[in-house]
Amino acid sequence: MESIKVPPSEGSPLKDPKVTAVKMDNQANAKLKYLCLFLLVLQNTAVILLMRHARTRDIPQFFAASAVVMSELVKLIVCLIKVFHEHSFNVKAFCSFLNENIVQQPIDTLMLAVPSIVYTIQNNLLYVALSNLPAATYQVTYQLKILTTAMFMVVMLGKTLSKTQWISMVLLFFGVAIVQVQTQTGGSSEKNSEQQNPLIGLAAVVVSCLSSGFAGVYFEKILKHSKGSIWLRNVQMSMFGIIAGMFGLYASNWTAVTTKGMFYGYDFEVWSIVLVFALGGLLVAMVIKYADNILKGFATSISIVLSTVISIFWMNFQLTWVFVSGAALVIVAVYLYSLPAPKPVTTQNSKA
Repeated sequence: MESIKVPPSEGSPLKDPKVTAVKMDNQANAKLKYLCLFLLVLQNTAVILLMRHARTRDIPQFFAASAVVMSELVKLIVCLIKVFHEHSFNVKAFCSFLNENIVQQPIDTLMLAVPSIVYTIQNNLLYVALSNLPAATYQVTYQLKILTTAMFMVVMLGKTLSKTQWISMVLLFFGVAIVQVQTQTGGSSEKNSEQQNPLIGLAAVVVSCLSSGFAGVYFEKILKHSKGSIWLRNVQMSMFGIIAGMFGLYASNWTAVTTKGMFYGYDFEVWSIVLVFALGGLLVAMVIKYADNILKGFATSISIVLSTVISIFWMNFQLTWVFVSGAALVIVAVYLYSLPAPKPVTTQNSKA
């Protein structure tokens, strides 16, 4: 007797367009995750190596504060274009949106001034750090921002850390300490680095990590308690970033800027730094939306390895086993910290 094949009903998942759309969205999001991973590795590696190389060249140096301002300007333009696109390139709707969300909500807008100013200070300090530390050493040491971010998350957001994350903090501290001790004693240094001061570089990194942790958690708190899109928030932050950057430029190099010009020392490499630095600010939006902590930790680990390898061949970085052991501890710490917290085990008695 032949079996009768029943055709799937209209509501069957095999033909349900909603199910198909969800699957396609999941596939698209998966691709975007790995795109974020690739871009994050590329940006983290490129900006550090380019900044280090540009700040140690034997040519007239550009003003770091000027580069920070230009990066914020590029980020502002890109975010405005994105908001314009979200409003179907309708000029009236675009202007009305900015007026309603920025001009008519001054308190909400001013809240973004705090992280923006802190980020501006941090970005200027990164140039100081990379002027005094090898790129690979900086890349490892800068992972202390994980520790500072965790501290501010506990204090400001009331979050709790798992045992694994606390262990990762200890490993991170020891890994950075090992790398820094051998840097201070002259190990694994690049050639032509006699005029650099590792202590100043370390101090700049530590302050940068503190500012990064505070600003990141503050920004996350604003995002969770407001309805504004992350692109709108980046517009607001870039506005204040440009203002704060101009004040920094005035305080540090205004006399030289007025005589030599704001773009003194700029060339293709400096403009590349400006663009890649701006890309880093925009990648935050993509990472928050599409990636997760594991991917971010994976990207950081790859960036550390890639920066070290390129530094060996491009900047004559002298690799030692002490540096390798310290960097390995940091990579393990980053991986452990990015692991999701274990779910609580429920027993049958507790369910009853």
